[in-house]
Order: sequence, then structure tokens, then C-alpha cells
Amino acid sequence: MDKKNSRLRRATKTRSRIKDSGKMRLSVHRSPRHIYAQVTSADGAQVIVSASTLLSEIKANVKNAGNIAAASVVGKEIAERAVKAGITQVAFDRSGFKYHGRVKALADAARENGLEF
Repeated sequence: MDKKNSRLRRATKTRSRIKDSGKMRLSVHRSPRHIYAQVTSADGAQVIVSASTLLSEIKANVKNAGNIAAASVVGKEIAERAVKAGITQVAFDRSGFKYHGRVKALADAARENGLEF
């Protein structure tokens, strides 16, 4: 089993547990250049809010989109948008990625700005 398949297997397991809990899901995806976050409905059928380093207002605030500082800005933005949409309680879906570095920075920034998970 290669690295990508192992990550996807972990992600599937986590997502099935989150689906059983019935909570909104804050899912994170990272690539070497960018980081993406979105809050989806409990069944995963609808994206409520999203943010990424590709957004023009975030691009203007960060020098490099593939680092911890950029992930913190995305975490802050996704939390602000979610709270504005009336969502405060979510389950964190790290998509099989290790909980450190950019993924951790995004989660910490989202917690500091009003999301609970």
C-alpha cells in the first residue's frame, strides 16, 4: 500500500465516524502549494462555507501560500465565515493527514476564532 492509499484509508475511516456522529464537518486538504478548508453538512452533501489560500483576500495577506502562516490565515477565515453562517460546533476532518504543521495551525486558528471541536 502506498502513501496516498494509506492516507485515503485513514480519511475514509474518520469520515464514516463523523457521519455517524451527525455533526457538521470541517475538512482540510493540503497540497505542497496550498491549503483548503470547507465546512460541509453532516451527510456531506452540501458545502456550507469554504476558504483556501487561493482566495484573493488571503493571497494579499500571505507571502507564501504553502506555510504555517498561510494555514493560520485560512483557519481564521473559515471560522469567521462559519460563525457568520451560524455554525459553531463542527467535527475536524484532517483527511488522513498527520495532525501537525499546517493542519494543526489551521485547527488552532479556527478554534481561536469561534469554532468548537
